[in-house]
Parts: sequence; C-alpha cells; structure tokens
Amino acid sequence: MNFKATFFLLILLFTLISCDSKGQNQSETTQQAHENYLNNLTYEEVMSNESKLSKAERSEEEWKNILSSEEFRILRNKGTELPFVNKYNSHYEDGVYVCKACGQPLFHSETKYNSRSGWPSFYAPIEEDAVDDREDNSFFMNRTETICSRCKSHLGHVFDDGPEPTGLRYCMNSAALKFVPKDSSDE
Repeated sequence: MNFKATFFLLILLFTLISCDSKGQNQSETTQQAHENYLNNLTYEEVMSNESKLSKAERSEEEWKNILSSEEFRILRNKGTELPFVNKYNSHYEDGVYVCKACGQPLFHSETKYNSRSGWPSFYAPIEEDAVDDREDNSFFMNRTETICSRCKSHLGHVFDDGPEPTGLRYCMNSAALKFVPKDSSDE
C-alpha cells in the first residue's frame, strides 16, 4: 500500500472515531440534561394540570439519546427489570411517581402497597387517563401492558389481583419511574 492510501485510511479512521465519540458525548450530555430535568421536578409542579398538557412525541433515536440503556430497554423495548432488587420495590416515602421518559405523573405514593411481587405495585393511577392499557401476548402469556398515556412508554403490567378499592395491581418497573417527594413544608 502506498503512502497516500495509508494516509487517506488513517484520516478516514480518525474521522470515524472522532464522529463516534462526539455522538457519544452528545448522548451523555443529552442524558444528563434529561436527568437534570427530572431531578428538578417539584411535587407542586407535577401535581399541577400544566404538567399534563401535551403529548411527548419523539423518534426512537431521540429516546435512545435521552434515556440510559437500561431505561431504553424497559421503556421503549418493553423490557422488565429484576424483582426485589430494584429501586422502588421497598420505597414508601410520600410523593408522586412520574414517567422516567416524559415526567408525566403516574402514581401517588398513597396507592402504593407491598404486593410481594418484587416490583413497585399500586392499586390505582394518579388519574384515570395517566396510563393506557393494551393487550400483551408476549412470552406465551396473555397480560395487560400498562403504558404512559403521554409518551406511550412501557411501564409494566396491570393484574386483577390487587387490593380494594380497585382490585387492581399495577406492577411497574422502577427504571420506568422517577420519584418526586412531597415537600415536608406542605404537611
């Protein structure tokens, strides 16, 4: 191989590596900005009607850029996390659980209970239209998938073996949720 061809290949290789690392850094920056947005949500803000106004429509590539790989696997590819070792299974503070993808309020801590399933469970969404249900026949099972009504991300499944007053068990993935605590000053 002559010098010009080798030089050209090295420049091409350097350009490809440079472009890839810029994309990765941009993705990390985008993920950090999304995490900052979620971390800065207040209880008052998520409980206001303004947080529920518009649909969150993004391409799968955009979701991939703002979510971690685990969040993307669960929220966009209908994955499931391990039971019992997830973030919110044994979490019982007062506040609201919002969608990790778009920030929509989904469940209030008042409806959370220990279902002994290994995943955070709720007997009702914060509002009837906060979540949508759709049929899920994956893995040779007939279940009802629960998705965020705002961004259509997968949250978990709903079963009819929950406590009163609804008889429902919304069995959610912790990685699909972000907890927003209620300020102690509100009590």
